Amino acid sequence: MAKKVERLKAGSLAAKNALDAAAYASLLEEVKERIRAAQVRASLAANRELILLYWSIGQIIIDRQQKKGWGAGVIPRLALDLHNDLPEVKGYSERNIGYMVRFAHEYGDPQILQQAVAKMPDGPNRVRSAGNSDQSGLFQILQRLVAELPWGHNILLMEKMSDHTNRLWYAQQTIKNGWSRDVLAMMIKSQTHARHGKAVTNFSMTLPPPHSDLAQQTLKNPYLFDFLTLEKPFRERELETGLLEHLEKFLLELGAGFAFVGRQIKLDIDDEDFYIDLLFYHLRLRSYVVIDLKTGAFKPEYAGKMNFYLNAVDDKLRHEQDNSSIGLILCQDKNKTLAEYALRGIKAAIGVSEYQLTRALPKELRSSLPSIEEIEKELGEEVSGKKKGVGKKKIGGKK
Repeated sequence: MAKKVERLKAGSLAAKNALDAAAYASLLEEVKERIRAAQVRASLAANRELILLYWSIGQIIIDRQQKKGWGAGVIPRLALDLHNDLPEVKGYSERNIGYMVRFAHEYGDPQILQQAVAKMPDGPNRVRSAGNSDQSGLFQILQRLVAELPWGHNILLMEKMSDHTNRLWYAQQTIKNGWSRDVLAMMIKSQTHARHGKAVTNFSMTLPPPHSDLAQQTLKNPYLFDFLTLEKPFRERELETGLLEHLEKFLLELGAGFAFVGRQIKLDIDDEDFYIDLLFYHLRLRSYVVIDLKTGAFKPEYAGKMNFYLNAVDDKLRHEQDNSSIGLILCQDKNKTLAEYALRGIKAAIGVSEYQLTRALPKELRSSLPSIEEIEKELGEEVSGKKKGVGKKKIGGKK
C-alpha cells in the first residue's frame, strides 16, 4: 500500500513538473514577444526622431537663407565645419544636408509634421484614403508616412516620384510590405502604381465587398516578366518553367501575400486527369489563386476553362475557412472588350491580364531613338570610313 502511495506521489510530482515546464515555456515565449515588440517600437521611435531632426536642420538652413540672404554656399561650409567639430558623427555630408533642405521644402511646416507623427500610434493603418484629392489632406497623410520610412527610402521617393499621390501610394506599400530600398526602387522603375488593380475582372459581380475591392487591387496589368530570357516563339510550358526558375522574382512581381503551392496540380475528376498550370494561395484574401498561362491573345474559351478549374479546386482543395478560389488568366495580349464579354455571367471570380517579357519604352522616347536599320547603316558607314582612312595612311607612308 505504501509503495502504491509513493508511486501516486511520484506520478503527481512528474505531472506537476510537466505542467510547470509548459507554463514556463509559455512565459518564455511571452517575454520574448514583448522584448521583440519593444525593440520594434524603439527602432521606429528612433527613426522618427532622426527624420524630425533632419527636417529641423533643413528648415533652420532655409530660415537663415531667407533672413540673411545666404545662397547655397552655406551648405558645403556647414558640412565641413560639422565634420571638423563632430568627426564622430556621420550623415552630415554636403550632399545629405542638401537632401535635408529639400526634405524641409517638400513637407512644409514642422508643427504639421510633428502633430501628424504624434497622431499615429499604430502607423499607416490609420490612413483612411490614399486617393484624397485635397492637397492639404494629402500632405498631412504624407507627413505621417515619411516619419515611418528610413531616410534612404525618403530620399529615393523625393528623387524618383514627384507626384505626391503616387509618392503616398509607394510610402504606404513600403510600410505595409516591408520593402527594402532596392525593392522600392524596382517597384518605382516598373511603374507598379500604374499597373495595380488594372486587370479585367468580374470580382464586383462574384465577390462580396470589401473582399472584391481587395482582390481587384491584388492583381495588376500588365505583369512584367523581364527577368526571363525566352526566344520567340516559345511554348506555355517554357514560360511556366522560366517563371519557376525565377520564383523569387515571380512572387515579387505578383505582389505581397502570394504563397506558391505547386505547378501542374493534378485534378482527378470522374476518372479523367486535368492539370492546373500554377497554383498559389493568397494569405490576405484567404483564397487559392489559379493561374493559367497562355501564349498569344486572349480567347473567350479560356474563361470557361478557368471556371471549370475553380469549381474543381473549391470542391477538392478548399477548406471551410477559405474563401472562394480566384482565377488569373495571363496572356500576351488582352482584348479588354472580349475579356469583359467572356467573364460576364460566370459565377467564379476570374481576372484577365497581359504579361510582357520586356519593358516597353515610354512613348516620348520611342520616336527619339534610332531604329535597328538606322544603327546598322551608321555602323556600316563608320566601319567603311575607318577602312578608307587606314588605306590612305599606308599610301602616304610609302611616299
